[in-house]
Amino acid sequence: MNRPDGGKTVRTQNGSTLQYNKTGRLDAVVTNRGTVARYNPQGGVRTIQTANGTTVFRGPGGQRQITTVYRGPNGQINGRVITTGPNRGYVERSYQRGGATYMRRTYVYGGHTTVAVYRGYGYRGVTYYRYVPPYYYRPAFYGWGYRPWGPPIVYTGWGWYGSPWYRSYGYYFAPYPVYPSAAFWLTDYLIAQNLQAAYAAQAAANANAAAANANAAAANANAAAAQAQYQAGASQPQQTADAQVTLTPEVKELIAQEVQRQLAAQQAAAEQTATAGAAPAPDAQPPTTSTDDVPAALDPSLRVFVVTTSLDVTANDQPCTLSPGDVLMRTETDPDQNNTLAVNVVSSQKTDCAGGSTPRIQVADLQDMHNQFSEQLDSGLETLAKNQGKDGIPTGPAADPQKNPDGTAAPDLTAAADLKKQQQEANQAEKEVQQDAPPTGSPEGSNQ
Repeated sequence: MNRPDGGKTVRTQNGSTLQYNKTGRLDAVVTNRGTVARYNPQGGVRTIQTANGTTVFRGPGGQRQITTVYRGPNGQINGRVITTGPNRGYVERSYQRGGATYMRRTYVYGGHTTVAVYRGYGYRGVTYYRYVPPYYYRPAFYGWGYRPWGPPIVYTGWGWYGSPWYRSYGYYFAPYPVYPSAAFWLTDYLIAQNLQAAYAAQAAANANAAAANANAAAANANAAAAQAQYQAGASQPQQTADAQVTLTPEVKELIAQEVQRQLAAQQAAAEQTATAGAAPAPDAQPPTTSTDDVPAALDPSLRVFVVTTSLDVTANDQPCTLSPGDVLMRTETDPDQNNTLAVNVVSSQKTDCAGGSTPRIQVADLQDMHNQFSEQLDSGLETLAKNQGKDGIPTGPAADPQKNPDGTAAPDLTAAADLKKQQQEANQAEKEVQQDAPPTGSPEGSNQ
């Protein structure tokens, strides 16, 4: 059947539907079980969406991310399962405490679990979640974090320089040579956390490429190219003269400013707690960077976001990817009817959306970036607290962490099993598409 756009839809004998564009290249496959696969311009499978709402996304280097969203009767999200790599991901489930709605996120990696807590609140009829820190520190410690230390220090404790992940991203990221305050140290810590996560996902995709379903020759070529880049990066840093794929000092300065803002807000919250003379109550609001309930994703005073999870987006009518460590600047504060906002890609990696491109991002994804930014900031503060006076870090006020009951929860005991089940279902979906589709990237009619 010919389409108005010049493409063609073909029904196969087993009931599947193949959709070709006007050039005769395969755009999409809808299997007889309702699974929908969409293809990238190079002929590889980009996304697969199953009938139960699970989405499988394949990045440019073959890395796989799987997302399953669970919604309540009112349409609000009450749980998610997200796989970010083999045996790695997290499970979210909502729960009630003291009359308030919370979301517990259980991370699973290498057989270990950690938990982050988010508290829900309403804004213009929509429920948003914001991160709740598990500990509060002394106000003076937060002040030490964002105020100048005095003479800038040279930090000798990163231990990155012999690591394959750092060499692989040598073209993109370099730590500051000196640190005038903890805010700049934390900026490098945050960026490194995201790049290490991206590298781990890519390395896992490379290691499993031979056993994974090769949906197309083009997809195999992409994976082989990524593996070659990985091996080259393991021997020497990669360099480029393209400013669009370099995390410049100016962009890092924007991130450092957001770190300072959050530290100042946390100091103010800690001071209020100290004045009250008690630890935060179980139903206390966590510190925020806003003066009201505007979510971070819409807060006019907060514009810079660091990508923490791979996203499949469209820029200039072309699909592209955003990976952990890319940096965005939001250019709108009013979502459209699809609940998306325009952003400008101010820094991106080689295989991602080009610097200067303007994709639209879901508000929920921006909110999640901010929450994970806050999580990583807390992790960095914990590291600083334990390493004062070491490797060049000056000695500051005692952190004296106080547990915040509102920010703690027991891990989800079924998280690892849920992730394993999701990965098995994704494997089946990819196999189903492979069986129902023609050779990936084949021109229309080549197998008819």
